[in-house]
Amino acid sequence: MFKTALGNDGEPVPENFRLEEAELSEELKDGQVLGKTLYISVDPYLRCRMNEQTGTDYMQPWKVSEVLDSGGIGVIEQSKNSGLKVGDIVTSFNWPWQTKCILDGNTLKKVDPNLVDGHLSLLLGAVGMTGLTAFLGVKEKGHVIPGANQTMVVSGAAGACGSLAGQIGHLLGCSHIVGICGTNEKCAILTSELGFDEALNYKEPGLEEKLRVCCPDGVDVYFDNVGGEISDIVISQMNKSSHVILCGQISQYNKDVPYPPPLNPRTESILKERNITRERFLVLNYTDQEGSALAQLSEWVKTGRLKV
Repeated sequence: MFKTALGNDGEPVPENFRLEEAELSEELKDGQVLGKTLYISVDPYLRCRMNEQTGTDYMQPWKVSEVLDSGGIGVIEQSKNSGLKVGDIVTSFNWPWQTKCILDGNTLKKVDPNLVDGHLSLLLGAVGMTGLTAFLGVKEKGHVIPGANQTMVVSGAAGACGSLAGQIGHLLGCSHIVGICGTNEKCAILTSELGFDEALNYKEPGLEEKLRVCCPDGVDVYFDNVGGEISDIVISQMNKSSHVILCGQISQYNKDVPYPPPLNPRTESILKERNITRERFLVLNYTDQEGSALAQLSEWVKTGRLKV
């Protein structure tokens, strides 16, 4: 349950939440199902749902004293919905944080466990919304051209989306991938296990100069998960007519600023002078590509080309 509103500034703390036990109704209404929760996705964007206003029209704020919800996967245990039967695996972008829940079956999407060889948690990750965000972001906003010798930088590179985005950049044709993350251990994983060519720890001094060494020909594609000072540094080294994929702004989520947060004047000037695109990216605008994108992600994961 969402116990107390946080306000637009500050980090969430345990006192903002509470755990309750309750009994579900024994009777399902027509169209409803009883679902057992298998996996819940806890993502950075959920911080925005702790505000009175989320800053978007597609995402509603959590309400005090109501059950939290987010992306989830479950199995149908009872059904009075003609489109769903017991044993079906289903997903929702607004799955309640409950062990079991009564849901309107028409709001659920049936998913195929064969896409992930039965590893159902991947349906919330590499072969779900996270994977779609990384894949469609690079594909639709990155303007990656195979053979063009493009350099791509990913911030938040060790996170769920960033780690996929860098790998997908390689798969779609970028020749050089640089990841930015927060520890040397994460940097080592990016380069030794996930195929990044280079990785930088932003907490160590000299990020700007180190990035310049890693990207001697400048940056052509920037997958931006964090915003703030890191993004200012990357954008300052981007080439003319390059592209920023605006995926997230994690560094700004605990601050009372609009989304996307305003850029500093110098960075704004660089974007204009160099004709650099920087557009908000929303997976929900590409529902027509969801099926083919998930099939591609599934193939890459099954063949080991996309590691999770």
